[in-house]
Amino acid sequence: MLRHMLVLTAFTLGGLQGFAHAASFPGGSEGGAPLNLEQGHPGQEPGASADIGNTSIQALTAGSGGVIYAGSFGMGIFRSADRGGSWTSANQGLTDPFVLCLTTGKDGAIYAGTFRGGVFRSRDGGKIWQPVNKGLKRLEIKALMMDAKGLYAGTGDGVYLLNAAQDQWKVVSTGLDEILVHALARTDDGTLYAGTSGKGVHSYKERSTGWTRLRQGLRDHEGLVENFIRVLAVDKEQGVYAGTFDGGVFRSGDAGKTWSPISRALPNDSIRGLISNEPVSYTHLRAHETVLDLVCRLLLETKTTSRTETERL
Repeated sequence: MLRHMLVLTAFTLGGLQGFAHAASFPGGSEGGAPLNLEQGHPGQEPGASADIGNTSIQALTAGSGGVIYAGSFGMGIFRSADRGGSWTSANQGLTDPFVLCLTTGKDGAIYAGTFRGGVFRSRDGGKIWQPVNKGLKRLEIKALMMDAKGLYAGTGDGVYLLNAAQDQWKVVSTGLDEILVHALARTDDGTLYAGTSGKGVHSYKERSTGWTRLRQGLRDHEGLVENFIRVLAVDKEQGVYAGTFDGGVFRSGDAGKTWSPISRALPNDSIRGLISNEPVSYTHLRAHETVLDLVCRLLLETKTTSRTETERL
């Protein structure tokens, strides 16, 4: 099963390493004052060419026209129109440069989740960003996920769904109050999964009473329950994968009822990312291809495949 997944660890990613944050901030920036991104980086002009070689990249998403967006921890957002060959800063209106997650909407809008400033949206290819935070209790956004129902956000106070008509967030269900959600995934039957910081994996189905914790078999090599989940992914067989902070990768083939470890051979158990793909080997990079090139290629191929499948419907 592991050969179907691109597993990103702290060891393999190097400069693309992620950060784990346990604290939640109730407001925009420390002290309540908005953070001016351009003042924070006086030498970086909006739209100027940028070298992101030493930048901590936290998230990537593909927009229309094959444009790649990269969210960084401390330097805001960058965009590339040539598959990562060159990058430009895209931060106008973004008041928090600590970007933790990115996703692309069905209408092509780009959404960014930040450490202290909530969610930002750009409808013009990253030229201008505007906050979309009405209804959110906490503004630390660890995960963003777009599906047929809309945009979900994993926050410091559980999981929220954006009401597109009102441009307002509403909590999905009770049970994850004041819990930091690191990862989100959804299977074809409509089950929503949340990976949390300290409370493991939970699932939710519409019309159910709330979130249900899933822990059977989700234990490390010492027998301790894995409570800290950094990433989630779903394969075409609807198997659910959970990447942990320091316990490797687990897979469930029965909607989370039971879990099995599948990454004992990995050199590092701190899992930063999981990407489900076709059963071809993406573990070997193409000639002269970097890890960032590989991730950008997978993003573009996944977006192209999704668009083709949609056109067939």
